[in-house]
Formats: sequence, structure tokens, C-alpha cells
Amino acid sequence: MNLNVTIIQSFLFWEEVDKNLLHFTEKITSVTVPTDLIVLPEMFTTGFTMNPERLAEEHGGKGLQWMQKMASEKKCAIVGSISVKEHQHYYNRLYWVNPDTTFSFYDKRHLFSMGKEHSHYTAGTNKMIIQYKGWKICPLICYDLRFPVWSRNTTDNPYDLLIYVANWPEVRSYPWKQLLIARAIENQCYVVGVNRIGEDGHHIPHSGDSMVISARGEALNHTLPNEDAAETISLSYDTLKDFRTAFPVLTDADSFSI
Repeated sequence: MNLNVTIIQSFLFWEEVDKNLLHFTEKITSVTVPTDLIVLPEMFTTGFTMNPERLAEEHGGKGLQWMQKMASEKKCAIVGSISVKEHQHYYNRLYWVNPDTTFSFYDKRHLFSMGKEHSHYTAGTNKMIIQYKGWKICPLICYDLRFPVWSRNTTDNPYDLLIYVANWPEVRSYPWKQLLIARAIENQCYVVGVNRIGEDGHHIPHSGDSMVISARGEALNHTLPNEDAAETISLSYDTLKDFRTAFPVLTDADSFSI
């Protein structure tokens, strides 16, 4: 029961929705190996914009419709986040779109206050765990990575794969890499972190450093920093199950509630 995951590490056109959708159409079309899931960066239609008043789409808008079209054509799931307006609030909203175009969404819980994200967007309150092809998957967004309690795996509702989509600046690339490894080890799960590359509209560089990590903390992908690339990695459920059975750390974890 392997899961083939395609990570797309790419530059983004700053606040240009149509250019980004065309760009990612070309990137996804170029993926010719079989895949079950495609992971895109945070706010992949605009970059990490603080102009949702001008750029946010309505829930069910152009970006989501494009994801549904791509998922249907590629016959795989697609995940990524978009700036969205709903009920007079703006959200950094992650969409999970299935091959049959049905979808679920998660609103970013931890807003990056140092970038004034909390002044423009409303924080989400609910974590989401997706069941897909026999896997349980927990998708989160960028700054959520710094808050391990929010992503903590539990024995009552465990997940197998933790995903972070991001616009994480190069100046903090070392913490990005170390925290992704830590989340994999402490939660005994696979971790996928997909980050953008290139400068954003504020001339802040991003080096990507996208990673796919085993439950042992080992890197499984070969994507290089600053490389514009799509890479597909096969994750083994049996390997994860055997590791958890031989070394059942989660059974000794503290119970808690948020």
C-alpha cells in the first residue's frame, strides 16, 4: 500500500493568479510518472500576500476550480493553500482535492504575526485528518510547523503522513529543515514539506529546501535547494507500520487536549 507523492518546488509570480495557474498547469502536466498526490506551496496562486482585500477569491473560486480540474485530469489528489474570502473574513485556506473533485479544507491555525498575517487573515480552529487510499494524512501550513502541540500525533486518531505547504524564507531555512525532521521523529510518521523558491514581492528570497522524511528522520527525496523541480517519492505504509510496531513510542505519549 505505497503512496506516490509528487512535490512541486517552484518560484511564484507575485500576486499574479493567472500566471501562477498557467505555470502550475505546465508543471503538473510535465509529471509523467504515476502519482497519488501532488503537493503545491502555500498561497501558490499569489505568493504570501497581505493584500487579500484585492486578491482573495471567494470560497469555491478560480483556484479551487483549477485544482479540481487538475485532480480530475491527473486522477490524483492535489493539496495547496490559497487566499480565500468567506463571510467577510479572509483565510489562508488549504484545499485537499480528491481525484473525483470532492474536497476538504483547513484554515491556517498559526498566523505569522511578524509578517502581519494576523492583521489580514482569520485563524482557523480545526485540524483536519484526511483518509485517502488507506492512509491518514494531516495537512498543515507553514508557520504551523513551529507549534508541535498542534501537529501532535495521538493514539486515538493517529495519522501516517504530515504535510506542510510553505512560503518559508531562506534566512530561516535551517530551522525549517530541522523542525521537519523533528516532527517526523516525534510523531512517528512521514513528513512532506513543500516550500517555494525565488524572491517574493518584498525581495525576500526563498530557497525551497523541500523535504520528504521518513519516520526515522531520514530524507527520502533528492530535490536541491533553489531547484525548480517536480519529484515523485514512493512512501511505504508497510515500512511505517513495521517501525511503529517494533518501536511503539506513541503508546507512551502524554495525553492532552487543546
